[in-house]
Amino acid sequence: MAPRAKPPEVKFSNLTKLFFPEGKFTKGEVIGYYVKVAPYILPHLKDRPVTLIRFPDGVTGEKFYEKNVPSFAPEWIKTHAVSRRRQEGKTNYIVINDAATLAWCANLAAIELHPFLHHTKNLDRPTHVVFDFDPGDGADIFTCAKVAFLVKEILDGLNLDAFPKVSGSKGIQLYVPLNTQVTYDTTSAFAKAMAELLQQKHPDLVVSKMDKLQRRGRVLIDWSQNSTSKTTVAVYSMRGKRNAPFISMPVTWDELKRAMKTKKTSALSFSPADALKRLNKIGDLFEPILKKKQSLPNAFAKIGRAAATGISPSLKKYQAKRNFSLTAEPPPDGGKSAKKKQKESRFVIQKHDASHLHYDFRLEMDGTLKSWAIPKGVPTELGVKRSAFEVEDHPLNYMKFEGTIPKGQYGGGTVMVWDIGTYELLGGDIADGNLKLMLHGKKLKGEWHMFRIRSEDDKPVWLIAKSGVAAKPISSRQNDSSVLTRRSMARIAKDNDAQ
Repeated sequence: MAPRAKPPEVKFSNLTKLFFPEGKFTKGEVIGYYVKVAPYILPHLKDRPVTLIRFPDGVTGEKFYEKNVPSFAPEWIKTHAVSRRRQEGKTNYIVINDAATLAWCANLAAIELHPFLHHTKNLDRPTHVVFDFDPGDGADIFTCAKVAFLVKEILDGLNLDAFPKVSGSKGIQLYVPLNTQVTYDTTSAFAKAMAELLQQKHPDLVVSKMDKLQRRGRVLIDWSQNSTSKTTVAVYSMRGKRNAPFISMPVTWDELKRAMKTKKTSALSFSPADALKRLNKIGDLFEPILKKKQSLPNAFAKIGRAAATGISPSLKKYQAKRNFSLTAEPPPDGGKSAKKKQKESRFVIQKHDASHLHYDFRLEMDGTLKSWAIPKGVPTELGVKRSAFEVEDHPLNYMKFEGTIPKGQYGGGTVMVWDIGTYELLGGDIADGNLKLMLHGKKLKGEWHMFRIRSEDDKPVWLIAKSGVAAKPISSRQNDSSVLTRRSMARIAKDNDAQ
């Protein structure tokens, strides 16, 4: 049997240096805590790049973030190189897989440890979703607990288990384990959707944006933590936020509920001694997040797949305007539908009752739907010209979208597939601002002419006119009937089936 490798030797310094003035907590005691908590914290740090927050002169002095491993680090310290996003080169993050590395980091005055949500083997695969509840002025940790229960209620409806922990500062964090093949595009969209939904439902309690003025008396649900570039304080990490050391500690939902009733902040505050005593008694409440496998709803998986395959540059504006986790409008599909061969080019006209009733006229071109908003609809009489305002391209899978876009989302309102069919390009070119079209729709048949005009504010304004011969007038009944479902606008709004 080969001899067991000798553990690396860690040298400590300045053990009596005061790090926390309250209780005269020293650097040596910081190191001692991390040595004792190692069996519980290491599984949550294993194989993850870690950012250290160092306090060389304790919490009353300057602090700084250490991402790159220091040049004086011993050879046995494991690191993982990550390409920098906005500049050349790489960042060599420390990977804390053993007690010796943990103790060495503590000796660097790394009071706080902030790992990424992913492992080194796959930097774009988070193992869980994190919700960070941060109270604004006038709110407190109990307000955060109230919001955490609102999130839990939705997660319960999705059959997703979540595990809360106090941040060790002012707020609460909620972890939803996944441990599946999921990307940050998916988890970020999910977390953002939850935050925006709760802000919409509870505007006096929740905000989803960083603006501090909006946060007064409210709780920020910081969904942005779900990013390949963000780190979150580790469970069982010490915090350097106050004059006394407190630990980021898991709690049960029952404990949160009791604390909300009693309003005792002590029930949600854990000193290093409290933390170690609690761990020895009940063990690691966060152990399930290491292996528990859960899946987010399919809608978010689609978002992730679309992002992974890439989308047409012309659809970037369409994507940026919409939160596909709240609206059932189809996300860009990575250009897959553009590859399908169509014998004839298609068109669709969607009646859209948003802030103003109008008709969206869309032509299949170059793998997307070139789109115009026509306030008064496509004319059927000769000699009538109507304004058509060019808008962002839409994906091909928008062709048969019908239903309701949620209030508060871009274009919120009722959408009907008013007409659909194929078209022939008789002449002209969109780049030249001139199109001559033959429509073969269920309602509209015949020739139309579209041409771009110069507008006062240089916005892309077109006119559309009937050419050739007049079209058959559209009856009021036809005008309020979907060619796909025969539903009226009122019926579509009542069914509310696209949210």
